[in-house]
Amino acid sequence: MPKKPLVTLLSTTAMTVLAAMSIPVTTVVAAPAANEAKAAARNKFTNNAYIVQLAEQPVTAYTGGIKGLQATKPKTGQKIDPYSPAVVNYRSFLESRQEAILASVGGGKKLHSYAYVFNGFAAELTAEQAAKLAQTKGVLAVTKDEARSVDTSSTPDFIGLTAPGGAWSQTQGEGVIIGIVDGGIWPESLSFSDRTGSNGNASKEGKLAYQQIPGWHGRCIPGEEFNASNCNQKLIGARYYNAGWGGNSGIDAQLPWEFNSPRDFGGHGTHVASTAGGNQNVPITGAAAVFGSINGIAPRARIAAYKVCWETGTGGSCFNSDSVAAIDQAVADGVDVINFSISGSQTSFRDPVEVAFLFAADAGVFVAASAGNAGPASSTVAHPSPWLTTVAAGTHDRNYDAVVTLGNGTTVTGSSVNQVATGPAPFVYAGDVGLPGADPAQVNLCYSSADGGNVLDPAKVAGKIVLCDRGVTARVNKSLAVREAGGIGMVLANVVDGTLNAEVHSVPTVHVRHTLRASLLAYAQTSGATAQIGVSYFAPVVAPITASFSSRGPSRAANGDVLKPDLIAPGQDILAAVAPPGNGGESFASYQGTSMSSPHVAGLGALMKEKHPTWSPMMIKSALMTTGSDVLDGGTPAPNTNPVLIFRQGAGHVRPNSALNPGLVYDSKFTDWLSFLCGAQPGGGCTGVTPMDPSNLNQASIAIGDMAGVQTVKRRVTNVSGGPLTVNAALTGMAGFNVVVSPSTLALARGQSAEFTVSFTRTTAALNAYTGGQLTWTGGDYSVRSPIVVRPVALAAPTEVSGSYRVTFGYTGPFTASARGLVPAAVTPGTVAQDPDQTFDPNDAVGNTLVEVQVPAGTTYARFSLFDADVAPGSDVDLYVFGPTGAFVAGSGNGGSDEEVNVLNPAPGTYYVFMHGWGLPTGTSTFKLHAWALGSTAAGNMTVTAPAAAETGMTGEISISTSGLAAGTKYLGSVAYDGAAGMPNPTIVRVDTP
Repeated sequence: MPKKPLVTLLSTTAMTVLAAMSIPVTTVVAAPAANEAKAAARNKFTNNAYIVQLAEQPVTAYTGGIKGLQATKPKTGQKIDPYSPAVVNYRSFLESRQEAILASVGGGKKLHSYAYVFNGFAAELTAEQAAKLAQTKGVLAVTKDEARSVDTSSTPDFIGLTAPGGAWSQTQGEGVIIGIVDGGIWPESLSFSDRTGSNGNASKEGKLAYQQIPGWHGRCIPGEEFNASNCNQKLIGARYYNAGWGGNSGIDAQLPWEFNSPRDFGGHGTHVASTAGGNQNVPITGAAAVFGSINGIAPRARIAAYKVCWETGTGGSCFNSDSVAAIDQAVADGVDVINFSISGSQTSFRDPVEVAFLFAADAGVFVAASAGNAGPASSTVAHPSPWLTTVAAGTHDRNYDAVVTLGNGTTVTGSSVNQVATGPAPFVYAGDVGLPGADPAQVNLCYSSADGGNVLDPAKVAGKIVLCDRGVTARVNKSLAVREAGGIGMVLANVVDGTLNAEVHSVPTVHVRHTLRASLLAYAQTSGATAQIGVSYFAPVVAPITASFSSRGPSRAANGDVLKPDLIAPGQDILAAVAPPGNGGESFASYQGTSMSSPHVAGLGALMKEKHPTWSPMMIKSALMTTGSDVLDGGTPAPNTNPVLIFRQGAGHVRPNSALNPGLVYDSKFTDWLSFLCGAQPGGGCTGVTPMDPSNLNQASIAIGDMAGVQTVKRRVTNVSGGPLTVNAALTGMAGFNVVVSPSTLALARGQSAEFTVSFTRTTAALNAYTGGQLTWTGGDYSVRSPIVVRPVALAAPTEVSGSYRVTFGYTGPFTASARGLVPAAVTPGTVAQDPDQTFDPNDAVGNTLVEVQVPAGTTYARFSLFDADVAPGSDVDLYVFGPTGAFVAGSGNGGSDEEVNVLNPAPGTYYVFMHGWGLPTGTSTFKLHAWALGSTAAGNMTVTAPAAAETGMTGEISISTSGLAAGTKYLGSVAYDGAAGMPNPTIVRVDTP
C-alpha cells in the first residue's frame, strides 16, 4: 500500500455502518412531549414514505448460500460487475423478495429499490402497513422517512447561529465559495441541491434557488460515475487528483473499489462538505432519521470539491503532491475558503501543504485545518502554521441515550440510537462465549467478519445480549459480530475513560462508560443474568467538553512560540450527509474527529466572508479567537488560565454571533509570515528577510516556549467596531510572573490601529513548565480576549548545532558548558530487498535487514541514521528501532532514505535496528547504518568555550572548535550545561568532515 508522503484523513470514525449491517426492526417512536412544539416548528414537511431493510445481504456482501445463486461479493482487489450474470441474477432475486414483501401488506408506491449496498426499498405506506411490515419475517427495519422531534445536526443551535438576532439572521454565506480538499463528493445528496424551493428544505422538486457566480473559474471534471451535469449552482466545482497514486491506473490497481472521479466512496468528503456548507433543513433518511434534519454551518455557501483522498479500506489516504495541486487549483478557481480535514506536519512550517496555504492566505483565502486526532496526549497538534486556523474538537449538547435494565433491577444509561427495545434476554460477556481456540483478546473485543474473522460462538450467543469491550476494532464492527453470531443486542463498554457514541449498529446497542464495566462484567458472569435494552431518547448534556481524541498543544513547532490549536468547535458525533457505498447504503451518518470540527470553522469563515468581504483571513481568524468561550473540562488553577485547558481549546470555543462584531482584530500579512518563517525555521527564501522572533507575530494569542528570565512581545490591534473605541487591558493568571501591558489603555478612532507591548519577568514560576493566563481588552460592549502560555527556562539553547551558537540566560549566577564527545559513527554496511507489500513487519524477513547495535551503559544519547548518499539512486529505505526488551522505540519513514531515530539516556543493551525496503527501483539497495552512542565525557577533539557567569535576560556565545578529526567521518557530540537547576538537555553537536 502506498505510503509517503502519505497522510490520513482525520476522522476517528471512518464510517458508522457497514455494507453488511442490518438494522433492528423498528417502529415509529413518538417525540418527547417537551420537544413536540419545537419539532413542529422546524419540520414543516413530512411524507408517507418508509424505508424498509430486508435480511438478505446486498450484492456487495453476498457470499453465497442460496441455491442457484452464486456469490456476488467482490474479491479483494476487484470491483463489482453489475452486469455479470451472478450479480444480475442475485439482484433480480432481491427485487423479487422486495416486491413480495411489499405485496404482503397490500402494496404501495415504491420509490426506490436498493440492492448493491443496501437490500431494501423505500415506499409510501400507511401507518398500518408499516406496523405490519415491522412484524414480517425477513424484515430487519422499517424507518419513517421524516424529520423527527429533535433537529440535528444541532450544532448550529449549539453555537448560537439560530438564536434571535444570531449570525444566521445576518449572514448565511451567500455567494461565498468553500473549497473542500478531501475525499470527494456525493452529488445526489440534497445537501448540495440547487433547487431548494421556496421553503428551503432542499427538495429536488423545488425552484432553482442559486444563481451563477460571476468570475468563478472552476469546473466539474467527469469520470467514473460522475458527469459534469452532476454539478449545479450549489455544487459548482468538482475535480479529482490521483497522480500520487499513479493516476487512474494506479487507483484501479490498488483501490479498485474507488471511483476515478470526484465521486466520494468512503463518505468523509461528503460529510465535511455538508457540515461546512450544506443546505438548510435537509431531511434525514434511513437509520438516522430519528435525528430529524441537518444543516450546514453556511447553508447558502457554494461548494467546490477537490478529491485528493482515496478510500483504502481503513480510511482515506492522501498524497501531499495531490493536496498541493488541489490547493493550487482551488485558489486559481476562486474559492474564498478552504477546508482541509487531513493530517499534517506537527513541526514544519515548510511542509509543502503548509507553504501552499501560506500563499493561499496571501491570496485572501481563509483556511481551516484539523488539529489531529492524537489526543489526549500533549504536543500532538498538527498544522502549526499561523496563517491558517487550526481547529480542535469538542462535544455539543445533543445526545441520545438508552437504558439497560439488568435482571437484578440495576439500570445503567449510555449512548444509543435504538428505535426498538430488545429483551429481556440472557446477558453474557463476550470473553465467555468465544469459539474454541479463538484469541481471547479478540473474543473480548468482539471481532467480526469485517475484522478478519468471527470469534464469537453462535451456540453460546444466539438470542442473547452480549457485553463487548471497546478498543482496536471499529465500534460498529462489534455489533456486527454479535449479529453474525445470532445475538440480539450489545452493551459496549469503554475499558478506559473515553467518549460515548450514539451510532447506528447492527443490533440494538448501548455504549456505556468505563466506570460501569466492572459491575456489568460481574453481573454478566453470574448464572441466569438477563438484560433489557430500551428505546433511545433525547438527553441534553453539559457541553462543550474537549473530545478525548482531539490533539493538544503545546506545539512542537517554533520551540513552542506558537499556540496551537487556535480554537475549538464541535467535532464529536456530528451527523451529516455521507456517501452510501462506504456507509452501508446509508446517506447520513455520525462521524467524529477534528475532521468534523474543522468544517464548522470553515463554514463560519464563509459567514464572516459574506458579512465582512474586505476582511483578511487573519482578521476573520482573530475575530473567531478573541470572542471564544471556555470548554467545561478545566481544573485548577482557574480553568481559563490553566495551560492544560488552553492547550486543549486554544483561544476557546467558537461563538460566531460575537465574532461578527469583535471590536478589535489582530491582523498580519505575507511579509509578517515570511519574517516569522525565517525566524522560526531559517532556510530558502530568507535572503534579505529580517527574521522575527516567532512570539512577536501579530496573533490573537501569546506563546513563549523558552523564556529565559524576561521577554517582551509586541502586538497590534485594529478597531473594527464601526466607531471610536477606548479599551483597557486586564490580565488574569500568570502566577509567578510580573506582567506589564504598555500602554494599558488604547483610544482608537474608527479603523485605527495601535501597537502595544506585553513584558514578562519571571519571579517564582516553576522552570520548564507552562504558566497560563488571559489578556482581555474591554471597552464599550466589547471583551477581546487572548490566551497566554509561557514556559520559563533557566537557559534557552538550540537543540542541535554544527558550530558555535548563542544562548540566553534565565537566571543570574555561575555557568559552565562542557563538551561530550565527539564520537565517530559506527558504520554497518548492508543490503536490503524490496518488501512486496510495502508494510513493515519485524517478523517478516522479506524486505527487512536487521542490524544489532550494542549501546553501552553510561550512554547519554544514541542516534541511528541512514543517508540518501548511501543507498541506490531513488531508493526509499526506512528505519525502525527496537530496544533491549524487544519493545518498539521509534521509526523513521520519510520520503527517500534520510532517516533518523534518537534516544535520550537509552537503557544499555542490544538494540535491534531494521532497515525496511519500502521503495527500491532495482529490487535491492545497499545501505550504511550509522550509529552513535554518546557518553558523558569529552573525547579531546572538541573544545567548548562559554561565559563563566549568567545574567538574567542576557545572551552569551558558546564557541566550539574541533581538532584531530578523521576525514570523511560523521561525528556526534553534545554540550552539557550546569550552574542552575532546570537546565535543558545538552545541545547536540553534529560535525561531518570532508
